[in-house]
Amino acid sequence: MSDAVAEPTLRRSIGPIQLFAYTLGGMLGAGIYGLVGRAAGELGSAVWLGFLVAMVAALLTGLSYASLGSRYPRAGGAAYVTHRGFGRPLLTWTVGLAVMASGLTSVATQSRVVAENLLRLLDIPGVAPVLISLGFLVFIAGVVLRGIRESMWMNMLCTAVEATGLALVIAVGLPWIGQANLLETPTGTIEATLILQGAILTFFAFIGFEDTLNVAEECQDPRRTIPVGIVSAMLVAATLYMVVAAVAVSVVPWRELAVTPGPLAEVMARAAPWMPGWVFVAITVFAVANTALLNYVTASRLTYGMARQGLLPAVLGRVHPRTRTPHVAVGALFVVVVALMLAGDIGQLASATVLLLLAVFACVNVALLVLQRRPGEKPGGFEVPSFVPALGALVCLALLLNRVATGDWRAPLIAGVVLAAILLLFLVVRPRGVPLVQD
Repeated sequence: MSDAVAEPTLRRSIGPIQLFAYTLGGMLGAGIYGLVGRAAGELGSAVWLGFLVAMVAALLTGLSYASLGSRYPRAGGAAYVTHRGFGRPLLTWTVGLAVMASGLTSVATQSRVVAENLLRLLDIPGVAPVLISLGFLVFIAGVVLRGIRESMWMNMLCTAVEATGLALVIAVGLPWIGQANLLETPTGTIEATLILQGAILTFFAFIGFEDTLNVAEECQDPRRTIPVGIVSAMLVAATLYMVVAAVAVSVVPWRELAVTPGPLAEVMARAAPWMPGWVFVAITVFAVANTALLNYVTASRLTYGMARQGLLPAVLGRVHPRTRTPHVAVGALFVVVVALMLAGDIGQLASATVLLLLAVFACVNVALLVLQRRPGEKPGGFEVPSFVPALGALVCLALLLNRVATGDWRAPLIAGVVLAAILLLFLVVRPRGVPLVQD
């Protein structure tokens, strides 16, 4: 009888409700709290239409991710799918590190936001924000290291607080509905080009659904759970966004909302002046902390998955026998995140890596097209027609080109530098990858 001990694996403990909360929490974040104002500047009182169109555009890629998750429930997420579809280590490396860069810069940025808001909330004199940021990162890393169950419970708590914040806005603002023309735009008419331009901006409120693919290996019945979690969460998020947008422009005229630093805080101040101002500061802390948690989980599972594919050092693919988490990956990423946090303001870097996500979305959509046409590939529990990933890829590429052409030139430049660094690192490391087992 063999004395060999079976290698520990990730724990399958995520059920449908937990995955729904995970996906929803990834999208809600703190972005919607400021995005409503910027979108109102583009679309006027018709801002809710922008969210509707953006939801349709985002759902194309969301459906592709749902299909892929039901086919290949692996921790590598986009990197695994890209490797499976194209078998090109350089492309897989680039996709994986682009997603990782986006997640890690986001965590580092959010740690500073949490520190700033906690100082405002608790009014602690003489405490350096960097110490609170470091303490927050230690706490988040500890939760991720402790186990996927603990991470899911913390996410469910934070997501409930985020959703409650939006529900509060809706509850206090509903009596104001009807006091504004919800079809009024800056140009005076509803124009397709105007709505599409606004949808390009509001599309980014849906980013976060892609994180779900990286925890597929820890889901119970992923063939069913992944599609239900992604699609239902996207629909709920879109509904919340549209109702919040309609309420916001009803309480605060859209011209004022567009220039207000805290749009939803201003809505609450006018519709519910009796509510203490610290409430929204506290909600912001939960929202930002949740996004940081999910990005950390995503990055650790992506690192684990790429290590298992032979694209990163094998030690990063180890799983702790007790916690059943990729503990080496979690520890290695902690060092990187702390270094990014100590580097100072990396907001521009975080914005630039979001551009890389659009390219990743396009690549994943094309990979699904390739896999759908490959003989011998088993279908998943949730299949979509080929036009879904095809349109999804076109939409993402169009959004990327629009962002590069019309946005701040610094973000595309930084994104280009990050991409060049990823390619240079590939030449230094020279990972070859390992053949995939066809399941």
